[in-house]
Amino acid sequence: MRRDAPKRLPFRRPSGLWHRLARLFRFRLIVPILRSRHSPEHTARGVMVGLICACLPSPIGQMGIAFAVWVVARRLFKWDFSVIQGVAWTWLTNVFTAAPCYYTFFLTGQILLGRWDDLGGYDSFVQTFTTTMSSETGFLEALAAVGKLVVLEWGLAMWVGAIPWAAVLGWVGYRVSLRFVIAYRLARAKRLAKRFAGQQPSM
Repeated sequence: MRRDAPKRLPFRRPSGLWHRLARLFRFRLIVPILRSRHSPEHTARGVMVGLICACLPSPIGQMGIAFAVWVVARRLFKWDFSVIQGVAWTWLTNVFTAAPCYYTFFLTGQILLGRWDDLGGYDSFVQTFTTTMSSETGFLEALAAVGKLVVLEWGLAMWVGAIPWAAVLGWVGYRVSLRFVIAYRLARAKRLAKRFAGQQPSM
């Protein structure tokens, strides 16, 4: 048997789209929360702002909006949050989730506006959205086309429907992330205290 032959693992590494998305979610969103050196409230506020910005159906990019909110909040209102968390959590509406999220906002807005007779089907909505995104006219032209759809054609209903989702997700994100950070840091402190106690010489 050749010594340089690669060793076979006793198990098969999980693969697939959902596994890659789960890994991306963990390393892009969860790990930064665990590594944050700020207070739990500071970190949780960043998650809240990021989720709120993620719900904004804006063609200019939610990451830029989150950064702009951070700059304005710090300079004008002396209110601070983790800009890293704020920018990272806007990823909730990404290339995979944008169409269903925007459709949910659109449908919610149509209901809140009383337009019960104009509830467009999901298939036609996604087809219009993906056709515009996959346009061969170039990135800037496709972005302008999406902006036209979001702002001019679906804008009012989508923005009205996005407001309650942004409020709910922002509040839930703040509460859950705050408890998560506090629980993680307490557990880590207990582990360190136990390890330190085990290293102390017995009298």
